[in-house]
Amino acid sequence: MEVIVAKTAGFCFGVKRAVEQVYHQIEYGIKPIYTLGPIIHNEEVVRDLEEKGVQVLHSEDDLKKLKEGTVIIRSHGVGKSVYDQIKAQGLELVDATCPFVKKIHQIMQDQNKEGRRVVIIGDENHPEVVGIKGWGDDKTLVVKSEKQLDGLPVEKSEKLCIVSQTTFNYNKFKDIVEKFSKKGYDIITLNTICNATQERQVEAERIASQVEAMIVIGGKSSSNTRKLYEICQRECKNTYYIQTLDDLDPESVNSVRSVGITAGASTPKKIIEEVHTNVRIKRV
Repeated sequence: MEVIVAKTAGFCFGVKRAVEQVYHQIEYGIKPIYTLGPIIHNEEVVRDLEEKGVQVLHSEDDLKKLKEGTVIIRSHGVGKSVYDQIKAQGLELVDATCPFVKKIHQIMQDQNKEGRRVVIIGDENHPEVVGIKGWGDDKTLVVKSEKQLDGLPVEKSEKLCIVSQTTFNYNKFKDIVEKFSKKGYDIITLNTICNATQERQVEAERIASQVEAMIVIGGKSSSNTRKLYEICQRECKNTYYIQTLDDLDPESVNSVRSVGITAGASTPKKIIEEVHTNVRIKRV
């Protein structure tokens, strides 16, 4: 059997940096240690950190109850009000926000000062988008699909700045921007999808088009893994979305001659290697 393992599979720069910062705090930081939300969307990593004493705060209400300790802001980032809250409570702050997300936070502030309404292309309920929106103003809008454009409360005279969730599907981003442009708005478009996301999506699409079965590894709540699965499924009908080796039915790949493997940005290398080794396929 032939296998093609994506070179871009696994931790991206921002996720690797965030996870390393948590382990550093476990070894050298001020106890107790908390992360505001799971540090990344991977249950295995979060479980390991919990076993080492790291507690997950699931809401700002949980944050407000703290009297001491270190709060780690995860790679997805948070809104300005959360920074203010941590400072007001006198807690230790470790900011593990991905630098590419941090850049969007600055764009939000700069464009608002210039009088532009910012439109974020992404999933309004995704933690990264919630955090980005938290650096905007009352006029900030979030758009996920082309259908939403027809009902947006935007005047033709308004100046707009369009940014994107870093893990958004690049082709969908282009389609939405094109529809905005056709409506005649005064627009500045900033493609803030990170290079790692674009490269991962392009590579996954290419591999899926060449194989008889495709395996996509990642947490079920991982936005970028879900998008990889959707991209691969369009190219290869036998595409399987798994979190760990235990989720993979060996029979699903035993009868094919070629298999591709990719993984989301929150998937540890160890899990990718376990899948590769145990399905007994040869890396090429």
